[in-house]
Amino acid sequence: MAEANFWGTGRRKTATARVRIVKGDGKIVVNARPFETYFPLPLTRKIIMQPMTVTETQGRFNVIANIRGGGSSGQAGALRHGIARALVKFNEEFRSPLRKNGLLTRDPRMRERKKYGLKKARKRPQFSKR
Repeated sequence: MAEANFWGTGRRKTATARVRIVKGDGKIVVNARPFETYFPLPLTRKIIMQPMTVTETQGRFNVIANIRGGGSSGQAGALRHGIARALVKFNEEFRSPLRKNGLLTRDPRMRERKKYGLKKARKRPQFSKR
Protein backbone atom coordinates (compact mmCIF):
# COMPACT_ATOMS: atom_id res chain seq x y z
CA MET A 1 0.00 0.00 0.00
CA ALA A 2 1.34 3.43 -0.96
CA GLU A 3 1.97 6.15 1.61
CA ALA A 4 -0.75 8.82 1.64
CA ASN A 5 0.38 12.15 0.14
CA PHE A 6 -1.44 15.41 0.74
CA TRP A 7 -0.73 18.26 -1.68
CA GLY A 8 -1.11 21.99 -1.26
CA THR A 9 -0.18 24.94 -3.43
CA GLY A 10 0.86 28.14 -1.69
CA ARG A 11 1.42 31.56 -3.19
CA ARG A 12 2.83 34.84 -1.91
CA LYS A 13 4.00 37.85 -3.96
CA THR A 14 5.57 36.20 -7.04
CA ALA A 15 6.58 32.95 -5.27
CA THR A 16 4.75 29.64 -5.75
CA ALA A 17 5.26 26.60 -3.55
CA ARG A 18 4.11 23.08 -4.42
CA VAL A 19 3.97 21.29 -1.09
CA ARG A 20 3.56 17.59 -0.32
CA ILE A 21 3.12 16.33 3.23
CA VAL A 22 3.68 12.68 4.13
CA LYS A 23 3.44 11.04 7.55
CA GLY A 24 6.93 11.00 8.99
CA ASP A 25 9.27 12.41 11.61
CA GLY A 26 9.17 16.14 10.82
CA LYS A 27 11.83 16.54 8.13
CA ILE A 28 11.36 19.48 5.76
CA VAL A 29 13.05 19.46 2.34
CA VAL A 30 12.87 22.53 0.09
CA ASN A 31 14.10 22.27 -3.52
CA ALA A 32 16.05 19.10 -2.60
CA ARG A 33 17.89 20.96 0.20
CA PRO A 34 17.39 20.75 3.98
CA PHE A 35 15.03 23.39 5.34
CA GLU A 36 17.71 24.81 7.70
CA THR A 37 20.15 25.58 4.87
CA TYR A 38 17.48 26.93 2.47
CA PHE A 39 16.02 29.30 5.09
CA PRO A 40 18.92 30.27 7.41
CA LEU A 41 17.03 33.04 9.27
CA PRO A 42 15.14 31.93 12.41
CA LEU A 43 12.25 34.34 11.66
CA THR A 44 11.50 32.78 8.26
CA ARG A 45 11.66 29.31 9.82
CA LYS A 46 9.18 30.39 12.50
CA ILE A 47 6.82 31.74 9.78
CA ILE A 48 7.00 28.42 7.91
CA MET A 49 6.31 26.36 11.05
CA GLN A 50 3.18 28.36 11.99
CA PRO A 51 0.60 25.94 10.44
CA MET A 52 2.22 22.99 12.25
CA THR A 53 2.31 24.92 15.54
CA VAL A 54 -1.36 25.98 15.29
CA THR A 55 -2.54 22.42 14.53
CA GLU A 56 -0.03 20.82 16.95
CA THR A 57 1.35 18.50 14.25
CA GLN A 58 5.10 19.25 14.60
CA GLY A 59 7.15 16.13 14.03
CA ARG A 60 4.23 14.14 12.58
CA PHE A 61 4.75 15.00 8.89
CA ASN A 62 7.61 15.20 6.45
CA VAL A 63 7.27 18.18 4.11
CA ILE A 64 8.65 18.08 0.56
CA ALA A 65 8.37 21.40 -1.27
CA ASN A 66 9.31 22.87 -4.63
CA ILE A 67 9.40 26.67 -4.63
CA ARG A 68 9.83 28.95 -7.64
CA GLY A 69 10.01 32.72 -7.98
CA GLY A 70 10.17 35.56 -5.50
CA GLY A 71 12.64 36.27 -2.71
CA SER A 72 13.19 34.60 0.62
CA SER A 73 10.27 36.22 2.48
CA GLY A 74 7.85 35.58 -0.40
CA GLN A 75 9.00 31.96 -0.63
CA ALA A 76 8.58 31.50 3.14
CA GLY A 77 5.03 32.89 2.94
CA ALA A 78 4.23 30.65 -0.03
CA LEU A 79 5.54 27.58 1.79
CA ARG A 80 3.48 28.45 4.89
CA HIS A 81 0.35 28.83 2.73
CA GLY A 82 1.03 25.50 0.96
CA ILE A 83 1.58 23.61 4.23
CA ALA A 84 -1.66 25.02 5.65
CA ARG A 85 -3.63 23.95 2.57
CA ALA A 86 -2.11 20.45 2.64
CA LEU A 87 -2.97 20.07 6.34
CA VAL A 88 -6.60 20.93 5.57
CA LYS A 89 -6.66 18.18 2.92
CA PHE A 90 -5.27 15.77 5.53
CA ASN A 91 -7.86 16.72 8.16
CA GLU A 92 -10.82 19.05 7.51
CA GLU A 93 -11.01 19.88 11.26
CA PHE A 94 -7.80 21.90 10.93
CA ARG A 95 -9.62 24.43 8.71
CA SER A 96 -11.09 26.61 11.49
CA PRO A 97 -7.91 27.06 13.61
CA LEU A 98 -5.85 27.73 10.47
CA ARG A 99 -8.46 30.17 9.16
CA LYS A 100 -8.62 31.91 12.57
CA ASN A 101 -4.87 32.52 12.42
CA GLY A 102 -5.09 33.77 8.82
CA LEU A 103 -2.99 30.95 7.38
CA LEU A 104 -5.42 29.88 4.63
CA THR A 105 -5.85 33.38 3.19
CA ARG A 106 -3.65 34.16 0.19
CA ASP A 107 -1.81 37.42 0.95
CA PRO A 108 -2.72 39.66 -2.04
CA ARG A 109 -0.01 42.29 -1.51
CA MET A 110 2.17 42.60 -4.60
CA ARG A 111 4.85 44.99 -5.76
CA GLU A 112 3.31 47.99 -7.53
CA ARG A 113 4.49 48.47 -11.10
CA LYS A 114 6.76 51.34 -12.15
CA LYS A 115 4.95 54.15 -13.98
CA TYR A 116 6.45 56.07 -16.91
CA GLY A 117 7.77 59.53 -16.06
CA LEU A 118 8.51 58.39 -12.51
CA LYS A 119 11.64 56.89 -10.96
CA LYS A 120 9.76 54.07 -9.18
CA ALA A 121 6.08 53.24 -8.67
CA ARG A 122 5.36 56.56 -6.90
CA LYS A 123 8.68 58.36 -6.48
CA ARG A 124 8.76 61.46 -8.65
CA PRO A 125 11.81 63.13 -10.21
CA GLN A 126 13.11 66.15 -8.28
CA PHE A 127 11.21 69.33 -9.13
CA SER A 128 13.27 72.19 -10.55
CA LYS A 129 11.76 75.66 -10.76
CA ARG A 130 14.49 76.97 -13.10
